[in-house]
Amino acid sequence: MTAEADTRWMRRALRLALRGQGRTSPNPMVGAVIVKAGQLIGQGHHKQVGGPHAEIWALRDAGENARGATIHVTLEPCSHHGRTPPCTDALIQAGLARVVAAVEDPNPQVSGNGVRKLQEAGIEVEVGLLGDEARRLNAPYFKHTTTGLPLVSLKAAMSLDGKIATAAGESRWITGDKARAMGHRLRAIHDAVLVGVGTVLADDPRLTVREARGRTPLRVIVDSRARTPTGAAILTADETPPVIAVTEDAPGERLEALQQAGAEIWEMPSCGGQVDLRALMKRLGERQVQSVLVESGGTLTAGLLDADLADRVYFFVAPRLIGGAEAPTPVGGAGVAKLSEAWRLENMRVRRVGEDVLISGDIAH
Repeated sequence: MTAEADTRWMRRALRLALRGQGRTSPNPMVGAVIVKAGQLIGQGHHKQVGGPHAEIWALRDAGENARGATIHVTLEPCSHHGRTPPCTDALIQAGLARVVAAVEDPNPQVSGNGVRKLQEAGIEVEVGLLGDEARRLNAPYFKHTTTGLPLVSLKAAMSLDGKIATAAGESRWITGDKARAMGHRLRAIHDAVLVGVGTVLADDPRLTVREARGRTPLRVIVDSRARTPTGAAILTADETPPVIAVTEDAPGERLEALQQAGAEIWEMPSCGGQVDLRALMKRLGERQVQSVLVESGGTLTAGLLDADLADRVYFFVAPRLIGGAEAPTPVGGAGVAKLSEAWRLENMRVRRVGEDVLISGDIAH
């Protein structure tokens, strides 16, 4: 098979993998394509956590024709017993002649072991084709597996002059319907959505997924002194209780009232009187949260940037001007003293979403 053909089939596998977006965590999204004599004979993707992996679906699709074929898979096949049996065993039993994997699995239980097991069975194995694309596809999985921390995405809706509300605090709605619907889709593909208590007090959000398909993520409020109202919409808008991260300075009677109202309280270490954001991210990682969408005001966003915890941005820009020196912006805090210290974006994308523009990208570390 030519290098050009391998690349074409791997791109197909990457597109297949995306079909599992929002349903596979804490597993990665994986796609697999089986080819024989230049023809597609089987394909599949990991559909949901706990279900068969992409390789198994592709093998079922190919049937007996898989013997002597090549499989293109976006991640090194697993070689250990987890929720499902090892994919390497299934590939060996099916008589595959060649395995092309985009990238090695960072999971220590798999990393390199899947390749070795296949090679020991006499199967030709190649790793690295479109590896950068495969890593970006599963960036939350790679970060969580290697650091224990979730990948953090910052979301904001702002005017063309960079305001997220008027000076009087009005923010509904800066962007249009299509942008708001896409915001709900972003929630659905993240494991958690995070806001500060200021957002709860100002907007009383539910933080549920309503304008898109998918499950509502874990909802988290950073609220050092437990100021969240017991009647807040977030406490009753979903069956899963929201997490409220507080410090030891939070009054005990407030904590008791919020627990009775349905909240799950996490007492976190304090950093300058506020919730230690790195400790909070570590706690979320321990709960198998691999991705966090931050829908906060400028203070919390600045704190995450200052702590080097933010990884991506999704900034929706509306074609309107608000003005006013007192109107809030998406990034607060002290800011940087020099332009050379400014946070920079990599892999930036710009697209129209209805009447608005979405600018997204990865924050360079």
